[in-house]
Amino acid sequence: MNLPNKITISRIILIPIFLIFMLVPFNFGEIDIINESIPVSHFIGALIFILASTTDWIDGHLARKHNLVTNLGKFLDPLADKLLVSAALIVLVELQLAPSWMVIVIISREFAVTGLRLVAAGEGVVMAAGQMGKLKTVFQIIAISALLLHNVPFTGFGIPLGDITLWIAVILTIISGWDYFAKNMHVFKNSK
Repeated sequence: MNLPNKITISRIILIPIFLIFMLVPFNFGEIDIINESIPVSHFIGALIFILASTTDWIDGHLARKHNLVTNLGKFLDPLADKLLVSAALIVLVELQLAPSWMVIVIISREFAVTGLRLVAAGEGVVMAAGQMGKLKTVFQIIAISALLLHNVPFTGFGIPLGDITLWIAVILTIISGWDYFAKNMHVFKNSK
């Protein structure tokens, strides 16, 4: 259990804490930021999500820099990412801050790509994440963070950052999913 794996596990542990702050009706009051009010519990939940999201970059960086890449890490890291993003997206639907169809598109793509990776692994093929998929993840995290913060402080400037970046994330989700399958169809053709 090396440091990158411990950081990855901490990301998984933060998910239920994030969910509690976002979904339990705490009466902590509201915080005003640039003429916009946001429940304190949602503000704390958003900060937990942002912290958990940054651990994804940290654990990967440490694992590569110090040659600490392990099979456990290869399993846990994408699992932690998918659990965190899926939990946050479902919370956004529950709070009526994101349309369910967009969330379904994003989560469906994750299931499909994970399934493709499993088939590839069964054939002994390792499939790394592409640049388009990484860009999709960046926009997902920006969109989720902005929406969890009720678009603060951008609502004060009339910029619906959360909505804009969620649309970009959905478009990149579709394009990167299509690209991923197009480049890896050989996995199905070569399988027995």
